[in-house]
Amino acid sequence: MITVFGSINMDLVATTPRLPSPGETVPGTGFATAAGGKGANQALAARRAGATVNMVGAVGQDEFASPALDLLERAGTDLSGVAHVEGPTGTALILVGGDGENMIAVVPGANGTVNSSQAEAAVSSLQPGDFLMLQLEVPADAVKAALVAAKAKGVRSVLNTAPLTADAAELAALADIVIANETEFELLTGRETLEPSAREALLMEMHGKTGQILIVTLGADGVIAAQGGTLHRTKGLKIEPVDTVGAGDTFCGYLAASLDSGVSFDMALRRAAVAGSLACLTAGAQPSIPLAADVDALT
Repeated sequence: MITVFGSINMDLVATTPRLPSPGETVPGTGFATAAGGKGANQALAARRAGATVNMVGAVGQDEFASPALDLLERAGTDLSGVAHVEGPTGTALILVGGDGENMIAVVPGANGTVNSSQAEAAVSSLQPGDFLMLQLEVPADAVKAALVAAKAKGVRSVLNTAPLTADAAELAALADIVIANETEFELLTGRETLEPSAREALLMEMHGKTGQILIVTLGADGVIAAQGGTLHRTKGLKIEPVDTVGAGDTFCGYLAASLDSGVSFDMALRRAAVAGSLACLTAGAQPSIPLAADVDALT
C-alpha cells in the first residue's frame, strides 16, 4: 500500500524552439494542458507500476479540478483523501525547449491549503511497512507532520526533495528514503559542482551517518544510491528526449511501487530508471508515464 501526500495541478505547457533567456520573448510552437502536480504524478506512476495507491491532497472548485483528477481516477487511484476547497486548483506554467529541457513556475492554489490534520489522517490508515510518499509542493508543516506520524507508526517514508525549499534539509532528515536530483543534492549539502567521485563519497558519508537510503538522479548519467552500506549505480535507456517534464516523478513512483512489491533494491532502482527514461519520450507529465508492461519489457 502506498499513500501519496502532495500536490495536484493542471499543467499549462508551451513548447518553444529553445528556452528564453531572462527578459527575452521567443515564439511558441505549441500549447497543451495536462494533469500534473508532483504528488499526483507520483501517485499515477505508482499506480501504473502496479501498486495500490491512495492520493491525499486538495483541488479547488474550478474548471481545472475535474481534469486534474481524471487520469488518477481512471487508473483506479483512491481519491477519498482529496479535499475540494474554495479557490483555484494548483497550476504549473511550463516552457519546454526544443532539446526537451524545461522551465516551470508553480502556483499553489488549493495545494497551499493542505494541512497537518490531513497529514495525520493520511498516515492513520497505513500499516507498519506501508509506504508514504511526499514532495515539497504543499506546506512544509503538513509535510513535517506526515513524516513524524509515519516515523511513529513504522510507515516507510519516501521524500522527493523537489521543488527544493528552505525547509528541505530539515524535512529530509526525517525521511527513511530521500530522492534528489544532482542540483538538489548539491544545494542540500552546500557543495557546488561536485565531481562524480566526490558526489559518491559524500553520498556514502551521509548514508553512514544517518542510515537513510539516499538516491541521486543524474539525468542521462543514470542514478546513484546509498543503501545497506553499499553504493548502487544504474542507468536508464539511451534516448532522445522529447519532454523531461514528469520524468523525475515517474522515477519516484516506480521506485516506491517496486519496493512495495518486495523486489530487490537494485531491481527497483533499475525499473524506476527505465520508467523515467520512457517518460521523456512523450509530452506532458501524466500522459508520459509508462505502463508497467512497457517498463518491464525493457528492464
